[in-house]
Amino acid sequence: MSAVLALAEPSSPDLETLAAVFKALSDPARLRILDYLASDPDGKCCDTERGICACDLEAVTGLSQPTVSHHMKLLVAAGLVSAARRGKWMYYAVNSSGFGALREFLQTINR
Repeated sequence: MSAVLALAEPSSPDLETLAAVFKALSDPARLRILDYLASDPDGKCCDTERGICACDLEAVTGLSQPTVSHHMKLLVAAGLVSAARRGKWMYYAVNSSGFGALREFLQTINR
């Protein structure tokens, strides 16, 4: 079965995964967070090469800690962001491989 046919099946788990990715990308705050994570931001309060501290995301978005945590939970669940706890803070980074299925799907419909 071709990849296009597999994606076209309504019960395909790939479609469910893609729907979660699109849902995660459908919020401006989450897009702002992804843009920030993908950039090389200056002025981070926690200097680390292994991700961006959650406290920096609060400052960038202007959102409260619980709201940032909610958005990050959705981005991590969609596989777009990786998370690691260090001490009392969470550190986040873009998960490039998480964008693979999305990239493949968009290429199949953009011919």
